[in-house]
Amino acid sequence: MRKPGARAVKPRNAATLIIVRRDRKTPQVLMGKRNSGHDFMPNLWVFPGGRIDRSDFRAPFATDLKPEIAAKFEAHIPAARGRALALTAIRETWEEAGLLLAKDAPARRTSGPWRDFVAQGVAPDLEGLEIVARAVTPPMLAKRFDTWFLMADAERLVSLERKPDCGELEEIAWVDFDEALALPLPSVTRMVIDEAIQRLEDPTRPRPFMRFRAGPPRVSEL
Repeated sequence: MRKPGARAVKPRNAATLIIVRRDRKTPQVLMGKRNSGHDFMPNLWVFPGGRIDRSDFRAPFATDLKPEIAAKFEAHIPAARGRALALTAIRETWEEAGLLLAKDAPARRTSGPWRDFVAQGVAPDLEGLEIVARAVTPPMLAKRFDTWFLMADAERLVSLERKPDCGELEEIAWVDFDEALALPLPSVTRMVIDEAIQRLEDPTRPRPFMRFRAGPPRVSEL
C-alpha cells in the first residue's frame, strides 16, 4: 500500500496475454503461479505479462496488428505505444512462461530484452492478438499499472511445451476456465477471466475499461 500522505504513483504501462487452447473438449487458458518471493502478488495465479520496456518500441515483428485492433489502440493511446504494448505481452510470455507467440524469421542481431527471443529464430506474431480489456490499478497502491489484456489462440504458439529452463513463473498450467476461477487469483484477473469467457461466446461485445478505487470498479467501454 502507498504510505500515508504520499502522492499517488503514476500507473506504468503494461500488457498481459491470455492464451486460449481449443484442442480439448472445453477451452483451456494458460495460467502461471507467481513466486512467493515477489513483492507484488506473491503466490497468486496470473496471466503472463508485465510493464512496457523501451526496447518494445523497436522490436522486430513477423506480422502486424490487425487494422481494427490497431485502430482500437489508436483511439486511446499513440499508435506506436499500442504496438509496443502488444510486443510487451509477447515478450513477457516468453520471459515468464517460456512460450513463443511467433513465426519463423531470419536471424538478426538484437540486444537487450529481445535478444534471447530473437535467438530462437522467430519474430513476434501480432496478427492473432485481440483486445479483451484494460484496467488501471487503484491510487492507494504503491505499485500501479495501466494494463491492456490481450488474447490469442494457442495454435499461434511455436510450441505448447515450455522451453526447458525458461520462464520466471514458478509453475504454468493449461486449465479449464472454471478451474482457473477456482485458483487463488488477483481480483482483476478474476474479472478478466469472466470477460474472456463472454468474449469467446460473443467476439463483438464491448471491451471494458476498468478503473479501481474504493468500492466497485468504474467501468466504461474502450
